[in-house]
Amino acid sequence: MTTDESPRWFKSSYSSNGGDCIEVAANLATSHGVVPVRDSKNPTGPTLNVQAGAFASFVAGIKAGTLDTV
Repeated sequence: MTTDESPRWFKSSYSSNGGDCIEVAANLATSHGVVPVRDSKNPTGPTLNVQAGAFASFVAGIKAGTLDTV
């Protein structure tokens, strides 16, 4: 991967067209150490750059069901 790599945005296959979706660019996790996150309704709006380790922990918590009460 190069350092000038562009984000490749995607949203979950579980997303419906209800408008409550986010998109992530996980392709930057290795090269930049972050996972950009944005609102799918506003692709030109701001992004939140989450540290790759924190994002991995977040996803693991969702899969394990430990964040169900949040």
